[in-house]
Amino acid sequence: MLQLTVNDNRTYNISQNEDSIQINGVEAAANISVLNNGMVSILHNGNSYTGIVEQIDKQKKEVTVNINGQQYKTAIKEPLDLLLSNMGLDMAANKKSEPIKAPMPGMVLKILVSPGQQINKGDGLVILEAMKMENILKATSAATVKAIKVSERIAVEKGTVLIELE
Repeated sequence: MLQLTVNDNRTYNISQNEDSIQINGVEAAANISVLNNGMVSILHNGNSYTGIVEQIDKQKKEVTVNINGQQYKTAIKEPLDLLLSNMGLDMAANKKSEPIKAPMPGMVLKILVSPGQQINKGDGLVILEAMKMENILKATSAATVKAIKVSERIAVEKGTVLIELE
């Protein structure tokens, strides 16, 4: 059984055997075909839908699909994910973001974020000048900026906490 959560809103339990699919315990007449051009054809209860897979995040187990012009972000939980979640061992929920620390001594030139701001993996956070070079420190994962621990134009030592994340 799989559990799909669509747009962080609606959750569906899906089970499948060789000749049928059940959605929330109700048998569904559905047929899904992946086409060569990256599109998906869906036949459900006599209706036809065309979908385009826009993004796949294997680590988060999320798929973003555009179906007939409407975007759907789908989170997928497999049986092991459901078991861990029921045991209170949901790894994604317990993951704590590490603070951003100075990787070397330097001068904080510019702070690119503010408290409460949502950031994504790869977003620039701080510009640190070290050895006459400007280094952009980037987010290693999606998070929210909890606090800025330094100000611009101050010298910092290696390991100084610059930004706290949550």
